[in-house]
Amino acid sequence: MATRRYNVMLQPEVGGGSHASCPVLPGCHSFGGTVEAALANAKDAIEGYIESLRKAGEPIPIDDLIIEHVEVTV
Repeated sequence: MATRRYNVMLQPEVGGGSHASCPVLPGCHSFGGTVEAALANAKDAIEGYIESLRKAGEPIPIDDLIIEHVEVTV
């Protein structure tokens, strides 16, 4: 098995914690009460998503997104 990296986007939730999603895996979302928990849960969700793709004989996407920050004056 190969090791791959996937980008995870974290968004703070109003009531606390963070929502985590993986942009290259549509519908792959999780939540955690802390950033660390959200990332750990995202890893589990990504592994489960990939396992379901594997079982269905579907290709496993490669995360080739480039994410950069842009500063703007507001």
